Amino acid sequence: MSVLDPLAARYASWLGLPAAATNDVEDEDPLAVRAMPVILRIERAEPPARTPLLEAAAAAAIAVCLDPASEVDGPWHEDVLAWVSGRIRKVSRRARGAHWAAVQELPGVTVDVAGASVRALVPALVAETPHVVSRLQISGSDLPADEPSPVEDGVPVLYLNPVVAMTTGKAAAQVGHATMLVAALLHADGRDTDLKAWAENGFRCAVRTPSRDQWRDLHPGDDPVGAWRRRRVVAVRDAGFTEVDPGTVTVLTQWPS
Repeated sequence: MSVLDPLAARYASWLGLPAAATNDVEDEDPLAVRAMPVILRIERAEPPARTPLLEAAAAAAIAVCLDPASEVDGPWHEDVLAWVSGRIRKVSRRARGAHWAAVQELPGVTVDVAGASVRALVPALVAETPHVVSRLQISGSDLPADEPSPVEDGVPVLYLNPVVAMTTGKAAAQVGHATMLVAALLHADGRDTDLKAWAENGFRCAVRTPSRDQWRDLHPGDDPVGAWRRRRVVAVRDAGFTEVDPGTVTVLTQWPS
């Protein structure tokens, strides 16, 4: 059993929903909304490069979900399971200096990639967000495009939609969704050996922006299950709460063959 089982179970049906249904929150109690805070370390004097920061965010999100503390009887299990069983919201915030140091004291996982650092915290009720987190700014987290290094062999590649503009904070949340989906589907397929090897490699991944032709060729279309089975491609479809329209596919992930 994995805490991500509810995510795997509804993957295909979620992609098939009409766009308008993906962000239907009319029946949602605001006091019951849960989210994973994703804290991006962006120092004023030496900000990180965008690509490593996104790769760190992608790894940190799944690292929280698959941490031993998230397993059954672990101290994080109930919070993570309640979050995964509902709408998968993440809120990216930026921190530096003493504020970055302060969030290290909260339950979560910090990942460092090529000088970039991200801490994903254990999901919790938004209404109960601690002040040390709520005081951090959500806006202003954008970073310029950079020239990433060649993709490492054997790591999943997370492709950002080349025709949809996303801030660094938005993209950080989306790539975190992507790694969670991949891990959930690997477990559902009984590929726990692959999942274990990925964990031992620190959930390393590559974030890239493909050409429009590459994106079109990778897109699962109306057959998300087939795309995963045949090509190991997973799509992230956004609910459209911020920045993008409901139903937008923001990330396509290809697991290495």
